[in-house]
Amino acid sequence: MNTSKVVYMFPGQGAQHRGMGEGLFERFAELTRRADHVLGYSIRELCESDPRNELVRTEFTQPALYVVSVLAYLDKAAGTPPPDYLLGHSLGEFAALFAAGAYDFETGLRLVKRRGELMAQVVDGGMAAILNMDREAITRTLQQAGVDSLDFANFNGPTQIVLAGPVNDLRKIQPLIEEAGGVFVSLNVSAPFHSRYMAQAREAFARDLAQVAFKPLGIPVIANVDARPHEDGAIARRLELQVTSSVQWVESIQSLRQAGAERFEEVGPGNVLSNLLSKILRTPVPACRAADPRPAPQVPVVQPDGLTAERLGSAQFRQAYKLTYAYMAGGMYKGIASVELVVRLVNAGCLAFFGAGGLSTAVVEAAILEIRQRTAGRTFGMNLVCNLSNPHKETELVELFMRQGVDVIEAAAFMQITPALALYRVRGLVEVNGEVQARHRIIAKVSRPEVAQQFLDPVPPRLLEKLLAQGAISAAQAQLASRVPMVDDLVVEADSGGHTDMGVTVVLLPTIIRLRDNVCRAAGYRVPVRVGSAGGIGSPESAAAAFMLGADFIVTGSINQCTPEAGTSDAVKTLLQDINVQDTEYAPAGDMFELGARVQVLKRGVFFPARANKLYDLWRRYDSLEELDDKTSRQIQETFFKRSFDEVFEETRQYYGKVAPQEIEKALSNPKHKMALVFRWYFIHSTRLAMSGSETQRVDYQVHCGPSMGAFNLWVKGTELEAWQNRHADLVATRLLHGTADYLNQRLNAMLHPEALSAPPAEAARAATAPRTLGSAVA
Repeated sequence: MNTSKVVYMFPGQGAQHRGMGEGLFERFAELTRRADHVLGYSIRELCESDPRNELVRTEFTQPALYVVSVLAYLDKAAGTPPPDYLLGHSLGEFAALFAAGAYDFETGLRLVKRRGELMAQVVDGGMAAILNMDREAITRTLQQAGVDSLDFANFNGPTQIVLAGPVNDLRKIQPLIEEAGGVFVSLNVSAPFHSRYMAQAREAFARDLAQVAFKPLGIPVIANVDARPHEDGAIARRLELQVTSSVQWVESIQSLRQAGAERFEEVGPGNVLSNLLSKILRTPVPACRAADPRPAPQVPVVQPDGLTAERLGSAQFRQAYKLTYAYMAGGMYKGIASVELVVRLVNAGCLAFFGAGGLSTAVVEAAILEIRQRTAGRTFGMNLVCNLSNPHKETELVELFMRQGVDVIEAAAFMQITPALALYRVRGLVEVNGEVQARHRIIAKVSRPEVAQQFLDPVPPRLLEKLLAQGAISAAQAQLASRVPMVDDLVVEADSGGHTDMGVTVVLLPTIIRLRDNVCRAAGYRVPVRVGSAGGIGSPESAAAAFMLGADFIVTGSINQCTPEAGTSDAVKTLLQDINVQDTEYAPAGDMFELGARVQVLKRGVFFPARANKLYDLWRRYDSLEELDDKTSRQIQETFFKRSFDEVFEETRQYYGKVAPQEIEKALSNPKHKMALVFRWYFIHSTRLAMSGSETQRVDYQVHCGPSMGAFNLWVKGTELEAWQNRHADLVATRLLHGTADYLNQRLNAMLHPEALSAPPAEAARAATAPRTLGSAVA
């Protein structure tokens, strides 16, 4: 009995030809009719005679290949046992997923039709196949030419690789390729498929994919993006990534051979894939990796069980929030963590929080509605900053979150549990089959063990009694609250740009993880609180350190502020783009001025930290503005504020008169409190200057930022991410995670096989920022 495993392969763009599908359309007349209805034209006429010469156009090529491949599969499957595996080259992956039962015929055709239309809209750029050169040789040639604008689109064979990018740069490297002994073949395509230049098409296609309810797969399908089997629940994400990612055809074939596959049968028009297969089988090579287009150290490859970006951190965290990655972006205040930033990250499979702090309730509500509309049911969150001076605002936001169905918030700068925070938690508790479930989830940022302890415990009884007395919660909800912790997740915030105690990750993170373990064990919680790491994460090495210390997920902040999506000025982004790790300093926190809380801010190019620290020192030493000597008083009013103390207090009076009139009453009877309010105005003013990009007072910009920004800048120096305009938030996240996985694999291999290490592991991590290059059976 023949027990060899069988693989069906479906071709992609480049396999089309006039006359394809002949005989199949009559055999499957009903499906042909349905295809015509979806497409709005005769699929049979297009494939068999192509009277208008449309078969070469992407928007027609892709539906035609899908239909012919699906009909060919159905014809073959009628009298044949099902294969063990399915595989498709680029567009062919959609036919493979149909064969595996992921969707019905029309659903797949609509997706392919839309994909072809979106890809056809990209018109700048081209592709070229490079023959007789391997990846390393091509990479060296690109580096010698100083070209970093080309991406590897397809790894079709050991020495058949496709580059995509600007046509002028393809022409520039042609003589160098030929001089090195390679063959340069320009491909007749309309755009640089499978490259960074397809990002807009990918974003639009993601919205279409989000509308599809993919069914469980009956046969394993190998994904192009990472040469691993598709997983139920993550199909849409991989198909989205495929638009801008390399087609890992060589690695896909090799992984199937390692799994025992011996028979590969091409299903669909032509024999492009069979020809590629014969070359791959004749030339055994190590599997290609999509994340690193530069020469990699020659160490044993941890395949197929090596770490990947998708496998970093806690699977429970990813499942709880329905994520692709154990990655969270914090909610930078005043909308710096903007709608655009949140949408981009959430649609990329990350968790992100809108920066609601300091914004009106109406603005926050509008943000919730827009994000929800643009993320198609994916999980996103809102930031809630502790507001000691105006607790009513905190309650107002919590009531908005509950009213709008926001099911996860990020609690920041809380030193203790407040009534508003407790209300949000308790109102969302329900009992299902004897288990308490939280429909209002909280991720709390902490930087001290004693604060972490409060969040690990249930809601304090005193707060439950207060809420019960107010009629805000029911007795049943109060009873449920005693059985679960205050939060679902903790974020251990070390040396960061937010409210922090200047903690050190390697000390603080293990300490709080140990505390979590002890508290959860003693309390008998069914689901332990997860712990993430924030602060200082701006390179693969720092992210790897956090995961190795036990972080369930990582959290970034500073590096997201230097992205096109961040809701701050271009002037700030330009300043941040060039800083180093030593270019930050601690300053007083404006919202917690009297408490002595501190935040880390940008130092290079601005005077804010020096001036802010001076204001705090003066407030500590003196009891009123009148006690300041004349020179100091003039300096603050003329140089720092550029207006008088009376003008500042009048502006402050108008603001607090609306939101917290008791603050003004206190200031009028307490000169030291008045001094605090006037000095705190500078912190609000300096933030406005930075966010607006004011040219007149640039030296007074207040920009919250940690040293991770400098680390990121050094990591991406010399790559396309060096310019902030290219640092899209989702690209920053995925590059960082892929680099982290590669770095960890390199380090693990180095420790297991020290004799094989031939290059510094940091090179492999840094290489993840270099351009990827993507497909020649093509799209």
